[in-house]
Amino acid sequence: VFGSFLPKIDRAKGLLWPFHSWQSQHVIHCIKKLSLCSKLCFAIGGAPKEVAASATAFFLQIYLLDVAQINAFQASMVLFIGKAWGAVTDPIVGFFITKSRWTKIGRLMPWMVGCTPFLVVSYFYLWFVPPFSGGRFIWYLGFYCLYQTLITCFHVPYSALTMFLSTDQKERDSATAYRMTMEVLGTLVGAAIQGQIVASAHTLKHCPTHNMSAGYPGNSSGTEVVKSLVRSQDYLSHAVSKEVYMIAAGVIGGVFIICTLVMFLGVKERDDPYAPKTEKQIPFHQAFILVMRHGPYLTLTAAFLFITVAIQLVQSNFVLFCTYAADLRDHFQNIVLTILVSAVISIPLWQWFLQRFGKKTAAFCGITWIMPFTLMLVFIPNVVVAYVVAVSSGLSVAASLLLPWSMLPDVVDDFRLANPYCKGHEAIFYSFYVFFTKFAAGISLGVSTLCLEFAGYDTGACKQPAPVVYTLKLLIGAAPVAFIVTGLMILLLYPISEDVRLRNKLCLEELRCVEIINGHLREQL
Repeated sequence: VFGSFLPKIDRAKGLLWPFHSWQSQHVIHCIKKLSLCSKLCFAIGGAPKEVAASATAFFLQIYLLDVAQINAFQASMVLFIGKAWGAVTDPIVGFFITKSRWTKIGRLMPWMVGCTPFLVVSYFYLWFVPPFSGGRFIWYLGFYCLYQTLITCFHVPYSALTMFLSTDQKERDSATAYRMTMEVLGTLVGAAIQGQIVASAHTLKHCPTHNMSAGYPGNSSGTEVVKSLVRSQDYLSHAVSKEVYMIAAGVIGGVFIICTLVMFLGVKERDDPYAPKTEKQIPFHQAFILVMRHGPYLTLTAAFLFITVAIQLVQSNFVLFCTYAADLRDHFQNIVLTILVSAVISIPLWQWFLQRFGKKTAAFCGITWIMPFTLMLVFIPNVVVAYVVAVSSGLSVAASLLLPWSMLPDVVDDFRLANPYCKGHEAIFYSFYVFFTKFAAGISLGVSTLCLEFAGYDTGACKQPAPVVYTLKLLIGAAPVAFIVTGLMILLLYPISEDVRLRNKLCLEELRCVEIINGHLREQL
């Protein structure tokens, strides 16, 4: 019976059937290859989210403080509440996705395509300075929460789309590598667009190179410096800086629309091929409990939660550190670009490394690389060291972006093998992973901005007091190292080794092929 169905399955499904003996191997490899075009279009779809995320991560904090000119406490509340709200919306969106029905363009694609126009509008107004000053805190809080909601409606289905591209682990890993390359390239583009366009806004201050304390009451030169600073800050806030930030927001919005259109035209979403078609779907709350009890998922999420917090601390405070603690205000945009170029180039290196030595080994080797170099920049803050640190840090940034999204599908496969009748709940894994990491990053970002407030951060000033400089050094050096060490210690407990991953792959291939054969038997009967 099995032999009689092989030609029909091969012609009907267009599958690749490299055969081993059924009696000896008990495995049939049913692989649907992804074309290079599909991988590229899928990867391009993820780039605009990172373009916008890069711009907000590097520049939103300094924008709120120095351009919108809300105080540090209000800025910390905007950043924390916005991130927390975005985290809360992740599981909510994941729930509604699991309830969504399949359409002609899939179950996930309508979410991404539908939210894009509203996302672009909310992103633009996030970088718009309203004509009133009293309610700016409410303005930025409202639009940042709206932006976080809409970016969640895009990001959660896009992340879950990985499981619906192919049934083969190698194909998914390859698509993930393309995605991470494009996302790091998107981060590079976002930093380049935002950094190069708005750099002029932060050099118009004409901050003096000498110590500002030299001007004391009664000293005419000091009085002139103070007057000059007042005039330049007023010019910065009300003219050029507003325009350049809106120009950058408009350009990034256009990139978002174009990339989403490319993904829509080039990616085909495929239904879940793992479980029987006649099964009754497990309710969401039961599936959620099963997911939260799955050990590998909890370990992976906890480990990268701490690692993500560390990267977020460096990313969000880097521009402030270069401006006020390292006297590199004229170089920060080029240093950021150097980090991201290094990350883009090193993505293929880490993809080869994880295939050769395993994903867990790649995570340890890649992420530990950043620790000595961030400390080096804190203790030796000069231009040459900054660029050396930028090149080296790019390696760790690439690893921290690639590895969790490459390991998460393995966790989903392990869960499917342990729970073969839990179907259609892939979004739970992705939405709650984003929820936990985003919530932790929001707390760290809000706390770091509050630390600057308590240290005496002076909004719009050219020079910050010594406690602020010391706080920035801690936020760039000691704090990220502590979080990375904690995350790597948790990652030691991650149970899915390469042997386990291969075993899961073979078992799932056997189950998949048996289900295909059973389906054709039912059709014949």
